[in-house]
Amino acid sequence: MTAACAACSVAPLAEETAKARGQQFALPGIHCAACIGKIERGLASLPGAGDVRVNLSLKRLSISGPAPADRILTALSDLGYEAYPLDTEALARASDSEGRTLLTRLAVAGFAMMNVMLLSVAVWSGATDATRDLFHLISALITLPVIAYSGQPFYQNAWKALRVRRLNMDVPISLAILLAAGMSLFETLMSGKHAYFDAALSLTFFLLIGRYLDHRTRSHARSAAKELTALEVPTAQRVEGESLRSVRIDAIARDDELQVPSGGRMPVDGILLSDTALLDRSFLTGESAAQTVASGDAVQAGEINLGAPLRLRATAVGEDTSLRRMAALVETAENARNSYTALADRAAQTYAPAVHLLALAAFLGWFFYDGDIRHAINVAIAVLIITCPCALGLAVPAVSTAAISRLFSAGVLVKHATALERLAEVDHVVFDKTGTLTKPSVVVPEQMTAEQRDIALSLAQHSAHPLSKAVVTALKGATPVFLTDLTEHPGHGIAAVSAGVPVKLGRGAWLDADFDGLGLRIGTAPALPFEVPDALRPGVKEALSGLNLPAEVLTGDAPAPAKLLADRLGLPVRAQARPEDKLARLDALKAEGRHVLMVGDGLNDTAALAAAHASIAPASALDASRNAADVVIMTDGLESLPLILRIARATRDLSKQNFSIATIYNIIAVPAALAGYATPLAAALAMSISSITVLLNSARMRSVK
Repeated sequence: MTAACAACSVAPLAEETAKARGQQFALPGIHCAACIGKIERGLASLPGAGDVRVNLSLKRLSISGPAPADRILTALSDLGYEAYPLDTEALARASDSEGRTLLTRLAVAGFAMMNVMLLSVAVWSGATDATRDLFHLISALITLPVIAYSGQPFYQNAWKALRVRRLNMDVPISLAILLAAGMSLFETLMSGKHAYFDAALSLTFFLLIGRYLDHRTRSHARSAAKELTALEVPTAQRVEGESLRSVRIDAIARDDELQVPSGGRMPVDGILLSDTALLDRSFLTGESAAQTVASGDAVQAGEINLGAPLRLRATAVGEDTSLRRMAALVETAENARNSYTALADRAAQTYAPAVHLLALAAFLGWFFYDGDIRHAINVAIAVLIITCPCALGLAVPAVSTAAISRLFSAGVLVKHATALERLAEVDHVVFDKTGTLTKPSVVVPEQMTAEQRDIALSLAQHSAHPLSKAVVTALKGATPVFLTDLTEHPGHGIAAVSAGVPVKLGRGAWLDADFDGLGLRIGTAPALPFEVPDALRPGVKEALSGLNLPAEVLTGDAPAPAKLLADRLGLPVRAQARPEDKLARLDALKAEGRHVLMVGDGLNDTAALAAAHASIAPASALDASRNAADVVIMTDGLESLPLILRIARATRDLSKQNFSIATIYNIIAVPAALAGYATPLAAALAMSISSITVLLNSARMRSVK
């Protein structure tokens, strides 16, 4: 049976796709600028690569040229990095321009506010009659279009609430802005002495600061369900007669026969047709060891083929695949998490009605007292401005932004808007094992010569097996040698010829050795064994001792390594836990009234990360897991876990203090406004002072040890 060259068959489709959108790949193993340089230099000479760019924060590679995906993956593997193709269409649908729009509105409001304040200085300095009216009119020409544009986020949210006969914080905000501008325009047209365009603009400006700070805490959040969908391979090789044809994943039907290359992901769920296959199922099951499956066994979308090219018959495609089902679980969990009511929103539920009632009382009271409707409206506007929840709007975002900056300097990325509030409530911790508490490692024998190290590195670089990748990491500094006749034997190891001598890297039994683990054999010499410990991630013991919270481990790994970890850390461990088992355990803890923090890294943890009260993932986690988590630890260790919780609790405390500051300000300022002693301009100045006080209090976050 003959088959078309895999690279040739995929090239036309790859070229068409690349021209339209380029290609993107997830790179979970990169961690520094050196990785970026190595990958970009290593792929620069690849034919058809075009522009090569690596994004460290997203752990993502972008290729502009038409180079086939399998060649790119092979080149990355040779460089020592694991990579997974991403669906650029799915990622594009997840993009968001809200932050840029908010920043533009903020800049426009700030620029207009400064200009109107300059005009106001002339009025305050004694301009009268026609000169005063001219300055007021110019201020109106600047202010009205600006508040119509910059205030849209408040107007839209207020209208959404009013349409369903409800109130939110944006209703009094919108009223204060519009009434201040409207009354100022009326005074200008009537040649009145006072106009408050600067008050309307400063109100808009300060409120937009709060809105933008709030958005920044959300800017890194992306749906993990979308990332899971994007993780699907965009194309697959369908067997058609005696040749292969590269087709889009959505063109595959049940019972189609597919071929999966070495190192490739399963595109769909199916039944194995090849005699045997070696699969990496760790991302889906948490099982650290590669598994050998036989003809007729089930394989799932997302599993990685570590051996020779294999064939399968599709049994589940589209929404029925394991990846899509997991995405559905994650989406359900994300929706539940997003229903969490933030501290500021809880305050708004009682604050907004009170503000309206006070303003109405001020208007009615003064109208019936002196019959001057203009004065009554001005007092009501002053009450609305002075009670406008600007300080409340800044109370949480200002602290959150300070906390996020503090954590970022410690190598921690906060991704979700309410993450810190939820982390402050955590009273129980659940850890994943493989990749979270432990990571694959290989200890190179001290007696290995430089030549043996070079050969071992060369063999390991040509295998996609997790232990081979650990060997590559352990042998950094060695120099690869030229190998010929490379052959990977699924479930056993990899063999080649170096300078006419047969060399092998693999299981001890396959090397005719008396040990079971990993080893290297050169020619007829005895095999050299490698130690393969289940190494703890740095900082694990420090993190556990600093948390002072009950903790447990849920892992998809086998019972033996799970028990070994339990004895080592003194934690209860449950082995062979599938994604639905982890969700069930979280539900049980939730039923007990626990607020659970989930710490995990694999695809099998994604649903649990999204469902937990709060969640953390290491930087080495897959894209989908990092996006499901509230917080990502960008450093290699876990020693920052206690710091994260301390800062989260400090964020809650400072936010409550800010609410107290806003309350005290209202207790002092509101009676003055109700008594008619505060003009809308004075109210705007008082509001600004309270906002600055809140910002200064938020800066105390830097003192958290």
